[in-house]
Parts: sequence; C-alpha cells; structure tokens
Amino acid sequence: MSFHDDLVTASEIKRAQKISLPIVALESTVLTHGLPRPQNLQLARDMERAVREQGATPATIGFLDGYLHIGMNDAELERLANEKEPYKVGPRDFATVITNEACGGTTVAGTMLACKHANIKVFATGGIGGVHRESHFDVSADLHALAGIPMIVVCAGAKAILDLPATLEVLETMSVPVIGYGTDDFPAFYSRESGLGVTETLDNPQDIVDFAKAHWDAGLQSAVLVANPVPEAEAIPKSEMEPWIEQANTEAREKEIHGKEVTPFLLNRINELSKGRSMRANLSLLLNNARLAAQIARALRHSERRKLA
Repeated sequence: MSFHDDLVTASEIKRAQKISLPIVALESTVLTHGLPRPQNLQLARDMERAVREQGATPATIGFLDGYLHIGMNDAELERLANEKEPYKVGPRDFATVITNEACGGTTVAGTMLACKHANIKVFATGGIGGVHRESHFDVSADLHALAGIPMIVVCAGAKAILDLPATLEVLETMSVPVIGYGTDDFPAFYSRESGLGVTETLDNPQDIVDFAKAHWDAGLQSAVLVANPVPEAEAIPKSEMEPWIEQANTEAREKEIHGKEVTPFLLNRINELSKGRSMRANLSLLLNNARLAAQIARALRHSERRKLA
C-alpha cells in the first residue's frame, strides 16, 4: 500500500488534469481553524467561485476520515467546515491523521505536500507562516516546504504577527525568490507595506510564469513566492496595526499561551482590537489571492501548450 492509496482526487480535478485545464490549490486550515462559523464555509465557497470566475478549476485540499482529498464537492466542504475537533495538518501530521482516520485542514506546508503528490503547480493562500517574534526557534514548516517544493505560491506576504525581517532572511537562505506583484515593498498581510524589499517586482501573470520557469530551469527546487498586496480599500496601515499586534503579543505572554495556540489567539485578539477591520482585510486578501493565482494558472497552462505545439 502506497501513500497514493490515501489520496482521493475529485472527478472535476481528474478531468481538469486529463484535458490540461488550469488548476489552483486552496488550503483548508482557513476553513477549520482560521475563521468562525458560518463565515468559514462562505469564504471557502467564495474562494472557489473567485477561481472559477478567472477560468481555472479550484482544488480545495483537506483530510476526511484519513483520506487526503484533492478537491472537494460542496457537501465535503460543508462537512469539514462543521467538524468539531479537526486536526491542523502540517506535513508531520499526515501519518497521524491517516492512521487515526481523522479529519483536518491542511496548512500551507501541508497543502504544498499534497500538491507535490497531485502534481498541482499553483496555490493560493492568505499569508505564509514564518519566524515568530517571541522565539526565533519557532519557525513555521511553511518555510521548509517553500524551500523544497517547486510551485508558485500566491500570498499577501507573511502573517503580520511574525518577525518579517527574519522570515525574509530565512527565505533568502533557502533560495526562495519573493516576487512583489506590482510592488517593490513586501506586503505585511493586513498592510500593503512593511518597509522590506522583494527579490523582483513583476506586473503580470505571464511574467511570473516566465520567472518561475527560469528559476526551475536553473536547477533550483524551491517554490516561487508571489506577494500580492491586500486591496487598498481594506488595507490597514502598518502604523495602525503594530500597536494592536504588540498588545496581543503582550497578552499572549501574560496568559502563557504557547505553541499551536499562539497564532489563533493573536489573530482573534487583533480582530477584536481592530473592531473587525483585520477580519475584513483577511477575507479581501484571500479572494484577491485566489483571483491572481487563477490568472497565473491560466498563463502556466498557456505556456505549457505553447511548448508542446
């Protein structure tokens, strides 16, 4: 029995792969851990719709009963959204979820590992994990996945609660190029600016595909990270965000919150302090990233067809 026996690929995804239609992977921790009910299910549906509207096929990835689903129908999405105690599934957790026949949402790193097995090259998420402010030993598995899985990952930068300079240093060390989509300033999730630079600034999906191809043709196996700023209408200036982040971090230390509980606590507390503005920014950037990823996936398929012609 191989790992592929634990994969369930939706019929829509099989068809898209068979006839070379563009596909965009979507993670599911936003469904299981990122948002409260019922906003979580509505966002998952909205992200899939955003991908379809741009001419690509969405593949939401997650675990149901120990099986890794590559693409889910609406009933499966609804079931995962309403699971009472789903796992948060990074690469190290795959075996746990499979052997326990459990349900769970895949993180950025978990989704990338699934994409490696399913041969999906474009992935849209919100913000990547990185190096934590309070402990530089606490480094997200997302960075290791980005270092070793060649695909295009669209995000709104790294989560603003992290140490962004340290996160970018690790990405540089691991040879992960960071493309600023229409910006030379690395976006900070809720904010369009961080004061930090990017590897390259590109302005259209085809240029991103050409860059990625050149990167991989040079023999590198790392991902290409596309940093897509949150839309201006919902963006929160860094000067406003930082005091809320600092206050949330202080409260987390006082409450002795550690490990996996830190990020959910901080995000929830920041939403409270911002009176819902951070949630609105989060929803907006997720949809924005889904749309751009679909455009990139279309450009990638076009390039592949042109190469075969």
